[in-house]
Amino acid sequence: MSRPLVITDCDEVLLHMIGPFRDWLGEAHGIDFELAGNEFHKAMIRRDSGERVEPAQVWPLLNMFFDSEMHRQHPIVGSVAAMKALGEHADVVVLTNLEDHRQTNRTRQLADHGMNLRVFTNQGPKGPALKAILDEYQPSSAIFIDDLAQHHDSVSELTPHVARLHLCGEPMIAPHIACAHKAGHAHARIDEWEGALPWLLERLYSAPHD
Repeated sequence: MSRPLVITDCDEVLLHMIGPFRDWLGEAHGIDFELAGNEFHKAMIRRDSGERVEPAQVWPLLNMFFDSEMHRQHPIVGSVAAMKALGEHADVVVLTNLEDHRQTNRTRQLADHGMNLRVFTNQGPKGPALKAILDEYQPSSAIFIDDLAQHHDSVSELTPHVARLHLCGEPMIAPHIACAHKAGHAHARIDEWEGALPWLLERLYSAPHD
């Protein structure tokens, strides 16, 4: 019989991203990052002019960060221990929205922090990619963990039988992002691994209840 399967996001679930990105923007580019709402590009202000970074420049800056600064990222509290605990009961893989050529670096990055996990890269909604992973593993049950509501929406449409946990471990952005649980697309919203791990372990062996 196949094992249960946990499919988890990386940034703001396993590793901090916004904090290290903010620090790098300030150090290398003279850009202050202050997120007061959920509009990412409006949080980036050029120190010398006081002007907002143009929306067209946001993705190039993010790409530069992931190309050269991933070493700055560090684990969310409790994530390493949670992956170890889950791995005793289930297969655990990572589904991360990065360009495919960064798959090797992401795998190495996680391993350097003690998380030796298979990494799947994706661009866009995660529902189709998750379905492909399920087709490969054929698990006895499955759980999806992500920090963004739109991915829970995508997964719930294509694979409604998958249990879904909305978890954002970055306090800087957690209050500002839409809640997938309130929208009806996730079965729970828990932003700390201390509370999330017991929920996940229980769900591994029980069917989700909407």
